[in-house]
Amino acid sequence: MTSKFKIGIDYGGTKIEGILMDPLGKEVLRKRSTYDKNYQSGIDTVKSLVDEFDDYSNEKNSVGICIPGFSSTETGLVNNANCVWINNQPFKTDLEASLKREIRMMNDANCFALSEAIDGSGADYKSVWGIIIGSGFGGSFVFNKQVVEGVNQVAGDWGHQPLPYPTQDEYDLNVECLVGNCQRPLCAEQFISGIGFTKIFNKKYGTDLRTREIVALEANGDERAKKEFELYEDRFARLIAVMIGIVDPDAIILGGGMSNVGRLYDNIPKLLPKYTFSDKVRNKILRNTHGDSSGVRGAAWLWDSDKI
Repeated sequence: MTSKFKIGIDYGGTKIEGILMDPLGKEVLRKRSTYDKNYQSGIDTVKSLVDEFDDYSNEKNSVGICIPGFSSTETGLVNNANCVWINNQPFKTDLEASLKREIRMMNDANCFALSEAIDGSGADYKSVWGIIIGSGFGGSFVFNKQVVEGVNQVAGDWGHQPLPYPTQDEYDLNVECLVGNCQRPLCAEQFISGIGFTKIFNKKYGTDLRTREIVALEANGDERAKKEFELYEDRFARLIAVMIGIVDPDAIILGGGMSNVGRLYDNIPKLLPKYTFSDKVRNKILRNTHGDSSGVRGAAWLWDSDKI
């Protein structure tokens, strides 16, 4: 679809955000709207945002949509979304009917990685691996400014793989994933996501703290928090080393709430040589540039990123 502007939509569990972006990636207009947590309300809200952007630009624009799940290229149905009302629904097809145009849709990790690869922290690199560490834990691989989805649409998304080289203490934590199609012991997401990290801390020390409170404790020299972050960094380094051994990306870019913990960028690179089968670890671990905007920007870039 050829248009002067691009529309990006970030479909979240409580709100839907959209931007109108020019061909150079400059944000022209941004809107955010809450909606009732049901299927039709989500479709109607997306249509309202798109109509507003079209009216503003006086043309029918391309639309890319970022969702917290996958729209199967085989069945057309959404799966693995935490917005459960869109699971097992032909969401892309129904949106196209409502918007009267073809749209492109990918999951949030793909859109995050694409945004950072095009005009974010990974802009100067050929291969970029984006990792989201927030309430969940996932990833995506971008090569030459194009998302590599893979035949199952899960390339780079290793959040529900087992934690490598587990210690006896990690076995003894009895961590188990409750996600329906995972439910594996030692699931990486339960150790690396912000929620998982916090659950482990509270279980070990009998506390009821939030993630940001544990981060503040570490910053103020609390020995418990310091110890848990050291364990967290070692676990994260083990996981990253496995992926380096498979795709060996130029740059690894972190996003999500836990990506704001500054010590990760100092300590994880120091741990990687211990677990990486290479004479030297050259991969860059970088902060993201666009923050919470990466998903919606990446959605807009689903159109014409091959022409950059």
